[in-house]
Amino acid sequence: MRKSEVLAAESVACLNKALCHLKDIWEEIGIPEDQRLQRTNVVKNHIKGLLDMMITEEESLRTRLLSSIKSCRKQLDTLCLELQLPPFEEERGVTMLQQEKEIRTQVEVLVKERTQRMQQLKALTERDQDLCDTLCSDPYALDPNAVPSLEQLDGFRQHIASQTTEKERRHAEFVGIKRQIILCMDDLDQLPETSFEKDIVCEDQEAFCLSKDNIASLKLLLGELEERKAENQAVCEAHREKIQELWDRLQVPQEERELFSEHMVASKKKNLDALEAEGRRLMELKRLSMRNVTEAIRSEIAVLWEKCFFSSDQQQAFVPYFSNDFTEELLGLHEAEILRLKQHYEEHKELFEGVHRWEESWRLFLELEEKATDPSRFTNRGGNLLKEEKQKAELHKSLPKLEKKLKAQIDVWEQGQAREFLVNGQKFLQFVEEQWELHRIKKENEKLERQLKKSKQIEVDMLYGTAVRTPTKRRFLGTTTPSKTRKVPSVRTPGRSKPPLAGLQERNKENMGLVTGLGVPLQSDGLNQHSNRIGSIKRDLSQATNTKSKPDILNSTIAHL
Repeated sequence: MRKSEVLAAESVACLNKALCHLKDIWEEIGIPEDQRLQRTNVVKNHIKGLLDMMITEEESLRTRLLSSIKSCRKQLDTLCLELQLPPFEEERGVTMLQQEKEIRTQVEVLVKERTQRMQQLKALTERDQDLCDTLCSDPYALDPNAVPSLEQLDGFRQHIASQTTEKERRHAEFVGIKRQIILCMDDLDQLPETSFEKDIVCEDQEAFCLSKDNIASLKLLLGELEERKAENQAVCEAHREKIQELWDRLQVPQEERELFSEHMVASKKKNLDALEAEGRRLMELKRLSMRNVTEAIRSEIAVLWEKCFFSSDQQQAFVPYFSNDFTEELLGLHEAEILRLKQHYEEHKELFEGVHRWEESWRLFLELEEKATDPSRFTNRGGNLLKEEKQKAELHKSLPKLEKKLKAQIDVWEQGQAREFLVNGQKFLQFVEEQWELHRIKKENEKLERQLKKSKQIEVDMLYGTAVRTPTKRRFLGTTTPSKTRKVPSVRTPGRSKPPLAGLQERNKENMGLVTGLGVPLQSDGLNQHSNRIGSIKRDLSQATNTKSKPDILNSTIAHL
């Protein structure tokens, strides 16, 4: 409980005590009831008047506080609006006195902030005006009569800072552009013509006006000069390519080329004139040596045919290639054809290179497969066996990925070209499947040949009683388990010596069956069964060998262009 509430309770207690005391006095005196009522009413009116007077004074104080709070709030809202600050948020749960003091204090702070901002704005405006006069630029867009926000003042300061360095930057830019303009004019053998160009090249750098328009005009002039210079370079480069091509076709000596090397690098006007003269000279030589030039182009065409997988029909379609009438017209046809082939190759270069990569990978894979059947590969070859096995495994994994990628590229190509992509006269993927099938058949043939060879050896062993050659298993490195050898009765080779006893032969029948690996005694029935098995293997081998195959080398074509 507050102290004020305690005092109020004590006041009420005192009043009650006083009234009780008055009552006792009135009873002791013997004042009648009607007079008691009057006296009590006098006490009540006196106390009520005193309290009303006090309440009136406190209500007046409350009114003054409310008026002050209202006035300060209005002023505070105006200041917040001018200073572009968020509305002031009053603290909740405070008394009027605290509220009035807090708002009045905030008003004093904002008034001081407003004065400082206006002073800063005035100083920045004066500095900005000086920079605008120097750089011929527009003043900063900020009302000098309005109170700026903190962000506006920061932006103004940044603008002043950038403008302060702008003069030096523009001067440095002017010096750099001027240097480039002079170099371009020198490359173009051009002298200053307009008054603006003369001001740039001939006048003092400090006297040049560094306005934005002048800097833009500088850049525009430099761009025009650079564009003309680039055009000259492009023309020179075209002449160089043509000259280099004619040098190669005409087999111009290297010493003669080196004498002209200066003009093959620079692109000034004198270089352009020299290149044009050399081009005319070479064209005249080309006309005089038409046959050699045509043959050189034909060699390039043959290379492009191979790169683009042209079939013999496509090659035969270019009839001028086989003509021996070496004329200017024939040379022109060859030049047009090689340009067309080069363009075609460049447009589909990724696809052609992918097919070549598959071809090379497939060739390497077959070589590794061939080496895998060579018995000498198990000899010490400096670790090459392990490398080859690893390389073969990688190729076996990479080939399908490459084929899948090529399939996607071929699908896109066929949609764009509206024709099939052919290799060796058939669709590329069909060709790939055929190569894999031929490889599989070859592996099966090799397996059947080994089985046939083994069966023939067994047949010889059974007929002549020679020792059975049982292949030994290679032991892994580090294996220490001893091998167990099964004892097999020896069989005598038939000859002029006496035949073995009949009883001994009977006892060896079972063992002889085990030696042959057929599970039957070496009698006529067992030989017949073995002969039938060998015949079956021979038929399988013959059927696999007679399968139609195609060469593994990709000498293939695409459809007609």
